[in-house]
Amino acid sequence: MKVSETYYNEIFDFKGQWDIPSKCGLKIIEKGGKTFVIVTELYQDNPGTSVTYAGKSLAMQICEAKGLSLQNIIYLECTPDTNSVLSFYDEQYFEVTFNDTPRADYRKLSREETENLFR
Repeated sequence: MKVSETYYNEIFDFKGQWDIPSKCGLKIIEKGGKTFVIVTELYQDNPGTSVTYAGKSLAMQICEAKGLSLQNIIYLECTPDTNSVLSFYDEQYFEVTFNDTPRADYRKLSREETENLFR
């Protein structure tokens, strides 16, 4: 399950759960006065924590490394299409909102929202 490089501009190294070295694809898009931070799961190329389980910690690490503010970004998680017969490997994008609680809120983007993001 190799993830196409079209999903990300760089590989971002981060500390996952229990400080385990981890990797994700990262793309930052400035559009309409908004900053979209898109993290992409790399599956077998990630030796550690998934982007979903890293959650707010990953978002904060990206903001620190890139000089961004967590309050001023729109954070998206991408599950890329890997051409698998398993449906949970189909391309999907989720907007993630971090709360004061340990649990984040996820909203799946529609196909139209995803297409508009990359136009």
